[in-house]
Amino acid sequence: MLDSLTPAQIQSAERTLATGTWAITGGAVLFSVLTVTPLVERVTPAQWQWTAPILPLVVDAAVIIVVRLDAVVARLGGSSGRWPAVLRWMTGLMTLLLNIGDSALKSDLVGVAVHAIAPLLLIVTAEAGLAYRRAIGRALERIERSRAEEQAAREQQEREVREREREAREHAERSAREHTERLDRERADREERARREEREHAVHMERERLASEADMRREQREYDDRVRHEQQQREDARRREQQALAGRSRREQSTDRKADRALPAAPTQGTVNAQALPVNSAASGVNGRSGVFTKMPESEARAYVASFREGERTVRQLADDTGWSLGWVSARLQEQRSQAVADMGAALEAVG
Repeated sequence: MLDSLTPAQIQSAERTLATGTWAITGGAVLFSVLTVTPLVERVTPAQWQWTAPILPLVVDAAVIIVVRLDAVVARLGGSSGRWPAVLRWMTGLMTLLLNIGDSALKSDLVGVAVHAIAPLLLIVTAEAGLAYRRAIGRALERIERSRAEEQAAREQQEREVREREREAREHAERSAREHTERLDRERADREERARREEREHAVHMERERLASEADMRREQREYDDRVRHEQQQREDARRREQQALAGRSRREQSTDRKADRALPAAPTQGTVNAQALPVNSAASGVNGRSGVFTKMPESEARAYVASFREGERTVRQLADDTGWSLGWVSARLQEQRSQAVADMGAALEAVG
């Protein structure tokens, strides 16, 4: 019940207890002075009767000291020990005896009862006030301890809340940092993959270019070999024809010499014509092997080569169609491939 009281209510209760205690003490002291003084005057010599109020004042002063100090000690939560209790009960009994003494000597029971009220009320009030103050002190200590525990619990809870908030904030920051790092890694991976694909494409194109150049060189060598072989065949055929003509000429000349020896007369015009006829026939046969070849203009040859996709016609076929050399046709094809690679690189950069 006391735990539910506020500090203002407890202070109000203490003020009520203190006010009531001092009111009872003051009334008891005043009543004691007025009651005990006549008794002391009757038992005191006449010349010392003026000292009669001193005794009740001294006893009442002891009562005030006991009440006041017990209140302070109880408020501090301590115990005054045995002697303060002896003083409290002794002063209380002295006040009781002095107040009822006059009525007891007169055998006035009503007076004894009436004069015993104030001392007994003072004694009981002192003991009850002391008990109240100790109970209030214990309650205040318990309340302070409970409030201290609640304050500590609140502080612990606030620390836990702050710790959770700090951990949540750190987790959020760590998550954001990890997300940013993951995005950076993914972007770096994409860039690296794009660069790798670009390098692989460039390597692939370079490999194809080298392979194409190797094919063209091989075709050029094969063409050169075929041209040399055909030239060699033509040379061999021409030499054989020349040898055949020379042999026929020698045979004819030998026949002519034999005829001349047999016929010493001059040859007639018909004979000369007959001798010239085989020579003219042989020359006509040799010239008949060569043909007339027409070469395209350069612009038309370039357009003609560019009109075919790579691989549709061989270098030899293009050279035969245009009348240009294999080297010239190979150079035009290389220019077309280089332009295609450049256009592809520009397209990749535009996409990136």
